[in-house]
Amino acid sequence: MTTSTAPAPLRRGQEIAAGYPVIEHIRRGEAYDSYDAWSTRRYSRCFIKAVRPDCAACADVCESLVIEGKLLLTCTHPHIVRAYEVTEAADGLPVLIMETLAGARLDSLLDGGKRRLTARELGYLGQHVCSAIRYLHDRGYLHLDLKPGNIIAECGRARVIDLGLARSPGPSRGGAGTPCAMAPEQVRGGMLGPATDVWAIGLVLFEAATGFNPFEVPGQSQRTGAELFPQLETAAPPIRAARRLPRALADSIDGCLLSHPDQRPTLAQLDAVLATITGDEDLRTLDGAAAPER
Repeated sequence: MTTSTAPAPLRRGQEIAAGYPVIEHIRRGEAYDSYDAWSTRRYSRCFIKAVRPDCAACADVCESLVIEGKLLLTCTHPHIVRAYEVTEAADGLPVLIMETLAGARLDSLLDGGKRRLTARELGYLGQHVCSAIRYLHDRGYLHLDLKPGNIIAECGRARVIDLGLARSPGPSRGGAGTPCAMAPEQVRGGMLGPATDVWAIGLVLFEAATGFNPFEVPGQSQRTGAELFPQLETAAPPIRAARRLPRALADSIDGCLLSHPDQRPTLAQLDAVLATITGDEDLRTLDGAAAPER
């Protein structure tokens, strides 16, 4: 898809799209560049996701960014990053303009396992992510790429980012996602549903509580087949083997990581347990007692 002679990222002051001069290039991924930029219309910074120039001929990459942008533009939720617009760069490639988030990615905060969240912090993290994902599910989408790197912690609030893999529930060919963060059914292919995202939330909480992902192995990017996806052969260890947590919270996280989707808790059930950890359980009476569980 990409080449070793890819053009250099844009420099400070160059316009990535009309009215969006670059402040700083943040990161170059496999298919996209991300920038800190200034909006001359909003008089503020913004975050820009742009197709890498050497991926211009890849229709799937361009289409995926446009689809992600259109979905984000329909979302108004306090725990999902906000999009401003989808526009075109000077070279005609799509550009997604989003709000700048002041926080840090959860994986950076965890710092390779050097920091572990308290039970109360885990409760709030889980509640915020459950809220965002229930909202997406209500709108007919699965996230399918939840992981610490796609969660921003901002002033005590978790924000979900990167909806590049979001899609409707249904059959899948398998293999699309981050290897160590995919539910078994997401790896194998087959029917994907809300329980697929439940598995990912459980894994995020497991890693935030223990400091490690049980399905991440050294040199994973160089592995193939079963070695690349240990979750197909091995269950996650009980979380209380690595960290003492309230029994209800530990059981819920373990339940999220069960191999069979039907055995996992619903998001409503998980959220209810998390609310007992944060002390917000009384608010759940306002959440529509007759509403279906998700």
